[in-house]
Amino acid sequence: MDYSHAVDAAIQRLHDEGRYRTFIDIERKRGQFPRAVWRRPDGTEQDIVVWCGNDYLGMGQHPVVLEAMHEALDTTGAGSGGTRNISGTTVYHKALEAELADLHGKEAALLFTSAYIANDATLSTLPQIFRDLVIVSDELNHASMIQGIRHGRCEKHIFRHNDLAHLREILEGIRPGRPILIAFESIYSMDGDFGPIAEICDLADEFGALTYIDEVHAVGMYGPRGAGMCERDRLMHRIDIINGTLGKAFGVMGGYIATSAKMADAIRSYAPGFIFTTSLPPVVAAGAAASVRHLKGDHALREQHQAQAAALKLRLKGLGLPLVDHGSHIVPVIVGDPVHCKMLSDRLLSDFGIYVQPINFPTVPRGTERLRFTPSPVHDARMTQHLVSALDELWSYCALNRAELSA
Repeated sequence: MDYSHAVDAAIQRLHDEGRYRTFIDIERKRGQFPRAVWRRPDGTEQDIVVWCGNDYLGMGQHPVVLEAMHEALDTTGAGSGGTRNISGTTVYHKALEAELADLHGKEAALLFTSAYIANDATLSTLPQIFRDLVIVSDELNHASMIQGIRHGRCEKHIFRHNDLAHLREILEGIRPGRPILIAFESIYSMDGDFGPIAEICDLADEFGALTYIDEVHAVGMYGPRGAGMCERDRLMHRIDIINGTLGKAFGVMGGYIATSAKMADAIRSYAPGFIFTTSLPPVVAAGAAASVRHLKGDHALREQHQAQAAALKLRLKGLGLPLVDHGSHIVPVIVGDPVHCKMLSDRLLSDFGIYVQPINFPTVPRGTERLRFTPSPVHDARMTQHLVSALDELWSYCALNRAELSA
């Protein structure tokens, strides 16, 4: 076996399909984000504006967060020193879990090193707790949810995206009395569309199923205190397990589930992804707790965020660009070709100092390749104008299709 040749061939396939990904080395500047510096491969530097980051609200540079992290760093040092079971549980971890449980109106929360790990560990562990479990999953669920369900090795069914009739059909085919979990998301990140939470909860009640929702693209940004779509729609009490992230709107790092005290106890006791992983550094837990605590009361920042997203969508629609708009803060512009998508991304960066990563297959289906913009409260009007002008120029340069504009 020529292992080196096999590796070369695998990488070349990505190049041939126009979906080979490269790292863009950037240096964020405290107090200046979304401005950053791009370290070019040739060693030179270029000032850029980041338009594809998940630090949705700019909390990664918020003084309240930084102050809490500095204090924890000076008090405790760098790392946690162990797993949660062996010396890695500190007052900072407990305080953060208490903040998250309070945020979601649940009895308990459980921290993980990322929301990916939280999904994988939790969904793969539930079949150990509920014997003969059936998991019914939306077809567009995140890769971490798909991975967790696979690792659980229980019976699973996939329902068409947001298709309640298909979900009902699947539930009707499951033998009465078997434990069932319905897994779905509140906001799907590639199109920015919403899951029908209330209707899925109705079906869960009817068929005696548990509900598991991924709120990673909603926590911090929706609801009176930033608990997500379930809070906004007053449905948190109907969800059994909520998954969230600390690495997006909260601006730090980590993931979690919020649930009942019994459920959290069972997951922490059985999940290898929790038991055998070094816990988050106290400095990270402290910063995340400060961010969660602050955003519970900063509704104005959420309103500003929504206003920025709406303004960008309006400008792009005015150019006739093929924009997907489901009313969320996510702004996907469909290119439809991986080569053009990569070229647009490269030109935006090199010619205009605009950083937006191309999103190609397998993250999205072939033919729906896109640039996904994530406007934030720290993107000002001048940045938006620069982005819109650059896209207008490059769209014409590449002779890409535009929507018909009404007179």
